[in-house]
Amino acid sequence: MVPASASDVSVNYVHYGDGTWYNTGQGACGWTSNDSQLVVAVSPRWYGSQPNPNNSPACGKQLKVRGPKGVVYVTIVDKCPTCKDEDLDLSPAAFNQIADLGAGRVPIRWVWA
Repeated sequence: MVPASASDVSVNYVHYGDGTWYNTGQGACGWTSNDSQLVVAVSPRWYGSQPNPNNSPACGKQLKVRGPKGVVYVTIVDKCPTCKDEDLDLSPAAFNQIADLGAGRVPIRWVWA
């Protein structure tokens, strides 16, 4: 389901959700990331459900994420099965650019970059 239509990837279409962080590793895209990289896991809505998850059209796409502390550009490398549709699970390095890690969960808005 990535993206459903051209309007979904428009920089004018803003998504609102919660941002959380997780310790990275090998993601659903089949790539290994580390916590210092600016990467993200997206909800099943945006990741999709391909027979081989490595083939998701979301893999490698970029998002611009704004949180309480600032903005970060991240690359999709993983699926967050427990995330609500518009929520994002960011690497510690990415989350730290938009909020303090201790916050754990913060309101965010994001667009396809």
